[in-house]
Amino acid sequence: MNKIFLLLISAFLFTTANAQNTETSDVPSIVLKDLSGKDVDISSYAKSGKITIISFWATWCSPCKKELENTNELLEEWKKKYDLQLVGVSVDDSRGAMKVKPYIDGKKWKFDILLDVNQDCKRVLNFPNVPYTLLIDKNGKIVYKHIGYQEGDEFVLEDHIKQIK
Repeated sequence: MNKIFLLLISAFLFTTANAQNTETSDVPSIVLKDLSGKDVDISSYAKSGKITIISFWATWCSPCKKELENTNELLEEWKKKYDLQLVGVSVDDSRGAMKVKPYIDGKKWKFDILLDVNQDCKRVLNFPNVPYTLLIDKNGKIVYKHIGYQEGDEFVLEDHIKQIK
């Protein structure tokens, strides 16, 4: 009886996880600050007509930083091949947010960084932790979601990008 119950729970969780990755939805309208303190509505990226990757991360999250570093190495090629943009959204709190700009400057990342110090996006998008990545098609629909990072996940992301190109 316990084995059947575990099997049913596993099947439910697998189905739920896969459904989460394939459903489409709009990017919510949430105003965040960029590194210069300017207000930016995150939904404006979805309305740009470009494929958009939004990567939620934090300075204290090693997998997040590794994911952004590896994605950044592919970014110029991806911009040319797929006409896309990358946006990093730091979920560091107000104290941690002071570390974001120096960290970004040291990495010389050439993509937009927004600050979600109150974790408004995290709450609205209902994700448990970072790293969390969204892929948005040219019509502004979220077409892929991914939680966590393992080396090579950027190539899985590229496979999803190719499907919506």
